[in-house]
Amino acid sequence: MSTPDRHFIDRRGILKSSAAALGGAFIAGEPAEAYPKNVNTNSSPSELKITDLRVATVVKAPFSCPIIRIDTNQGVYGLGEVRDGASPTYALMLKSRIAGENPLEIDRIFRKIKQFGGHARQAGGVCAIEMALWDIAGKVYNAPVYAMLGGKFRDKIRVYADTTESKDPRIYAQRMKERKEVKGLTWLKMDLGVDLVSDKPGTVTVRSDLTKWDMDSIPHPLLGMEVTDKGIALLEEFVAAVREAVGLDVPLSMDHLGHLGVKSIIRLGKAYEKYNLSWIEDVIPWMYTDLLKQITAESPTPILTGEDIYLKEGFQVLCENHAVGKIHPDLATSGGILETHKIGDMAWEYGVPMAMHFAGTPVSCMANVHCAASTLNFLALENHSLDVPWWDSLVEGVEKPIVNLGWITVPAKPGLGLTLNEDAVREHLMPGTGYFEPTTQWDNERSWDRLWS
Repeated sequence: MSTPDRHFIDRRGILKSSAAALGGAFIAGEPAEAYPKNVNTNSSPSELKITDLRVATVVKAPFSCPIIRIDTNQGVYGLGEVRDGASPTYALMLKSRIAGENPLEIDRIFRKIKQFGGHARQAGGVCAIEMALWDIAGKVYNAPVYAMLGGKFRDKIRVYADTTESKDPRIYAQRMKERKEVKGLTWLKMDLGVDLVSDKPGTVTVRSDLTKWDMDSIPHPLLGMEVTDKGIALLEEFVAAVREAVGLDVPLSMDHLGHLGVKSIIRLGKAYEKYNLSWIEDVIPWMYTDLLKQITAESPTPILTGEDIYLKEGFQVLCENHAVGKIHPDLATSGGILETHKIGDMAWEYGVPMAMHFAGTPVSCMANVHCAASTLNFLALENHSLDVPWWDSLVEGVEKPIVNLGWITVPAKPGLGLTLNEDAVREHLMPGTGYFEPTTQWDNERSWDRLWS
């Protein structure tokens, strides 16, 4: 029997001695009757242990994407990915905290390390490890990740993608049309910020002393930047041109409006009403629940946020207050596969649908795909790599092209369902870094981690 992973060579022996919770089923090509009579087929491989964690960082302009590999004492390994742009240190610092653990105890390990995550990129290490643990579990149990989450609601995952901007509305509209007609996308997204019109006098009211530090460090409502009627009219020309090019039938979303105040966002939401947008995204930082609720109440265009939120609790506050119309977790930030699945189920209870943010390699992509397949209120998954010609080549074992006319087929192979193409990954490594080189310097990281006295 052929297998998609050369490290599966030890799995048959592993499962003969532990049976891996699949009594009566065929595992690694052999029926349960072939196992020793004293095997408990309801147990998991109790001797499986984590032995190592290593990193290979791919450069996918404009992002760096650290792929992690968790090794075990039985030859089975798991792949995960730190969120785009984040440091691999977020994962490496956790190596000594997971070494020696049984990787199949996913929830227990997650609860042990989740204190080391934080909102946005700071959650990258915890989430990458969680992905890799699911990959290991799927390989050991001979099941795709979606099956271990309760099964799938869909066989293909809808993809949406951003589009290269242009300051000419006609050119921008043509690029959007190509996304629909050439790439086959059935859900479109455009970045439309005030920067596209701010070079024209009278479009944006802004402080003359704003610095890059201000823009990076001070939340939008506190900057004092507002868009004028003239600015709104010029921005509306872009949306009108795009809708004329792609029609009103295809969902159209919008992002990167600019660091504007609450009233400006509401005015834009009203101006865009006739174009029937699916959402405008991250209009102000997600933690301003009352302000988001105000915008949602006054803007006829739906509001979406969530790519920077870590763990379910932040999403629950937004959903139970109906502060946004849709949520948008990034699985590499939100807490990983299971936590994001829980977020979707929670949002379902409040009548809130879930799109998913994603901007990494096919490793993290497939983690998202399994989660999306098994989450009922899922809408669409973002992809930032439609124009990266070598993106598909990083992995093997999955259907290609991975994004095929706007859809990704959910893989049915064990774990995440893919292996790395070593040559392709090596070709696109971040300069000065290696391919899963030893990380012994992180073997003995120790601290008193308990959160209470």
